[in-house]
Amino acid sequence: MIEISHVNKHYGAFQVLTDCSTTVAKGEVIVVCGPSGSGKSTLIKTVNGLEPFQSGTIMVDGISVGAPSTDMPKLRARVGMVFQNFELFPHMSITENLTIGQIKVLNRSKEEAMATGLKLLDRVGLKAQAAKFPGQLSGGQQQRVAIARALSMNPICMLFDEPTSALDPEMVNEVLDVMVELAHEGMTMMCVTHEMGFARKVANRVIFMDQGHIIEDATKDDFFGTPRGERAQQFLSKILSH
Repeated sequence: MIEISHVNKHYGAFQVLTDCSTTVAKGEVIVVCGPSGSGKSTLIKTVNGLEPFQSGTIMVDGISVGAPSTDMPKLRARVGMVFQNFELFPHMSITENLTIGQIKVLNRSKEEAMATGLKLLDRVGLKAQAAKFPGQLSGGQQQRVAIARALSMNPICMLFDEPTSALDPEMVNEVLDVMVELAHEGMTMMCVTHEMGFARKVANRVIFMDQGHIIEDATKDDFFGTPRGERAQQFLSKILSH
């Protein structure tokens, strides 16, 4: 579904990604972790072209990301993205947030978009909040709306960029529960997260990054059992020690 091959990215003289390669098969759940500044968020943002890259190739369902001939808005419509800070439109109601992309990008009728939006809102347990605005919801509720919005576009895969890091601890599980359910249903997912319990529960593989390099790319059992590199062991010992 996703093929990242020898990708390099620079900000001026600073190299953010160095020779990054990995693949994500249909239905796989990949967790990308690593210290702050390791390039993990940048890596998943290259998958849907939100971050341009200087060399290498990225293919999503056989389509080349970054190729001049690629219709990027059309590709992005098929790749769901959930951000750290929700990125809902604050001046629009929850239903408007859920329907605008369907109407503008997928050319669905308002009725069809509303039916899809409400169905997905119900799925994330928030149908009763449909008429409210984002500022009237908790952080966890807003993130669940953001997931429902991404799903309303019928994505072929989902990218999550630290979806729980802006949440109060009590709200984290309500978002992770939705993500676990998606994983069990077979959604292809790349998740940047420090939630190692989530990784242990549903990840097929764990990618560990440091200083722009993919240091480890292993099954979750191998990664949590005996991470091969000293850097990954240091990272795990810090985040699993509390």
